[in-house]
Amino acid sequence: MTIILGIDPGSQKTGFGLISVEGHKHRYLSSGVIRLPQSALPERLDIIFRNLTTIIDEYRPDEAAVEEVFMAKSAGSALKLGQARGAAIVACVAADLLVAEYTARQIKKAVVGSGAADKTQIQHMVKILLNLPAAPQEDAADALAAAICHANARQGLSNMSEPMAAPRLRRGRLSNKVNS
Repeated sequence: MTIILGIDPGSQKTGFGLISVEGHKHRYLSSGVIRLPQSALPERLDIIFRNLTTIIDEYRPDEAAVEEVFMAKSAGSALKLGQARGAAIVACVAADLLVAEYTARQIKKAVVGSGAADKTQIQHMVKILLNLPAAPQEDAADALAAAICHANARQGLSNMSEPMAAPRLRRGRLSNKVNS
């Protein structure tokens, strides 16, 4: 069994979702939204990092799937989103998780079948695929969709006759070493 943490990073709210995968079976574990105060960006990044670290400590995922930055409304928004994404990735890498990155289009296509799916379609399909009694909140659904996308990518790779690395998968332990 593998536990996958999906993350939908944002500078105002960050969605997370956890599933367990055994063979072709996906099982819902938890999901939610980290809501960030209207404070200075460094404080919001710290909240993302600390909350995800707590979630990782509690659920002990094996791998993480993080949505890549998409084109935002402005350069400032894109930078803030990228920094929020960085805080999420650092929380995963600090816990020695494998981290895979997927575009929003890849995630939508894997879960809904169309890279142009809207939020409502994602929520509906996540509800069906994980056999949930109700659709999760938008950001939590997006995070669960990232986890499902990664689970499907892992399964597809394990079915291939020739070994192949998962998309942009990274494992790392932070070091106190400084390169001179």
